[in-house]
Amino acid sequence: PTVQEDGGDVIYKGFEDGIVQLKLQGSCTSCPSSIITLKNGIQNMLQFYIPEVEGVEQVMDDESDEKEANSP
Repeated sequence: PTVQEDGGDVIYKGFEDGIVQLKLQGSCTSCPSSIITLKNGIQNMLQFYIPEVEGVEQVMDDESDEKEANSP
């Protein structure tokens, strides 16, 4: 909710080797605080509820689209 209140959004793009891949949208793409939001907000919450999560990383469209195109 906090991200959306600031005019942004977070899209789940995948999970691989303990890393959650997320795409930031809206005002979050250019916000200098977005990495802090990813690490201190989203990552901590996910790790609390899902022990398998080792971290989060931001992906761009072409990175995630390329992974999807190469997956079986």
